Amino acid sequence: MDRLRGKVAIVTGAAMGLGEADARLFAAEGATVILTDIDEASGQRVANDIGPAATFSRQDVREEARWQALIAQVMQDHGRLDVLVNNAGVAEPGTIETTTAEDYRFVMAVSVDGAFFGCKHAIPAMRASGGGSIVNMASIASIQGESLVAAYCAAQGAVEALTRAVAVHCAQGGMNIRCNSVHPSGMRTPMVRSFGRKVSQAGLAPANPSPHGASPLGEANDIAYAVLYLASDESRFVNGQRLVVDNGMSVTAGYVPPAAGTH
Repeated sequence: MDRLRGKVAIVTGAAMGLGEADARLFAAEGATVILTDIDEASGQRVANDIGPAATFSRQDVREEARWQALIAQVMQDHGRLDVLVNNAGVAEPGTIETTTAEDYRFVMAVSVDGAFFGCKHAIPAMRASGGGSIVNMASIASIQGESLVAAYCAAQGAVEALTRAVAVHCAQGGMNIRCNSVHPSGMRTPMVRSFGRKVSQAGLAPANPSPHGASPLGEANDIAYAVLYLASDESRFVNGQRLVVDNGMSVTAGYVPPAAGTH
């Protein structure tokens, strides 16, 4: 229960879903966790539920000035920053032909601008703390083609490429700061649960749907444990890598059926 003992971590998009799971697991493993989100009521509720190891701070990750203020506050309150999880992200349905410029810019701003500003301003704080780990949440959408989320695919590909740039920058600078990305498939989260309704409302449907239906969804903790590994010193020799957590979905043709005899 002490894999993050003594570490101070920021988790964005922590009011629900994957970010909430990360924050809860981090605190259980000994970290002091700063949860951020634009959903102040839900974020504060999660922080209160976690207890004294957690605090909530409202943040729109698209705003660079807010990143600067947040990290300055963390350094003032805790004297260090060891872990940053750039988890905040959004997905809007749309093919390359139907996605509006507004939706494209919104998806890119939350995922890519948020990760860019987070990395940019976390690095000096981590360097002053003696090192750290940055985990950028991406998706298997950066690996395989997904026609109904063109903007999301573009954003996740950018996050993956940014991760490598940050890792090399920190390694060449001798900073003892690692940066890796995590690439989930569909998980049982509010964002994924609401996406089917958004697709229907947009009048979209897969061009060639699988005859077997959708692949099974994972649980939020399936991702949280992967993030925990990358945040901890156990992964001290892992840098600039992508960790895919998708039950093999990205390396198979469509649906991944459950093993015989399972339910």
